[in-house]
Amino acid sequence: MDPLDAYSQAVIAVAKSVTPHVASVRMPRGTGSAVVFTDDGYLLTNAHVVGSGRNGTAVFADGAESPFTVVGTDPLADLAVLKASADAPGAAKFGDADHLQVGQLVIAVGNPLGLAGSVTAGVVSALGRAVPVSNGRAGRVIEDVIQTDAALNPGNSGGALANSAGEVVGINTALAGIGLGLAIPMNSTTQRILSTLMVEGRVRRAYLGVVGAPAPLPDAVAERT
Repeated sequence: MDPLDAYSQAVIAVAKSVTPHVASVRMPRGTGSAVVFTDDGYLLTNAHVVGSGRNGTAVFADGAESPFTVVGTDPLADLAVLKASADAPGAAKFGDADHLQVGQLVIAVGNPLGLAGSVTAGVVSALGRAVPVSNGRAGRVIEDVIQTDAALNPGNSGGALANSAGEVVGINTALAGIGLGLAIPMNSTTQRILSTLMVEGRVRRAYLGVVGAPAPLPDAVAERT
């Protein structure tokens, strides 16, 4: 098969697999995207998508609508959990972002500018990015963020970033510039945060007043350490 045809077929297969599990999230003060991550109607999105709102409407790819309540948010991880009150599609298939490689094909599915079911494709541009976030006086650095050149626009936030196997490996969170999108990795840390939000509605963190971030050392310094 021609390489371009193979590329197209991979993107088409992922779009068909993932799109039914991605919803358009409508809140009183804005819109975004969300991904169904349990078979009983829990959805995952960004904390900045829901803000301080407690209720909204999820619209799925087939046009079905469901009211939802915000179960919990963690602004310092930019994650939120929603619970649909009506029937929702089953859970998307999730992968482990720790297995990603730079240059790997990824597909973004979301609702940019309110345009439902939009699909863009690109590659993993870099791994291990660090993104600082704050909530009031508290601050934190989200580590292992995925950088991609798949086109992202306002409204993509909370949508899926999937690999060529149709596994959701990231949650699109920000557009840092043209050709520079960022996604929160789906890994064991993210899974623990989601489990905590489902049970407690928030994540408890100690506050030390110090925020750290990984930084590369010059070769000369690294050799002496």
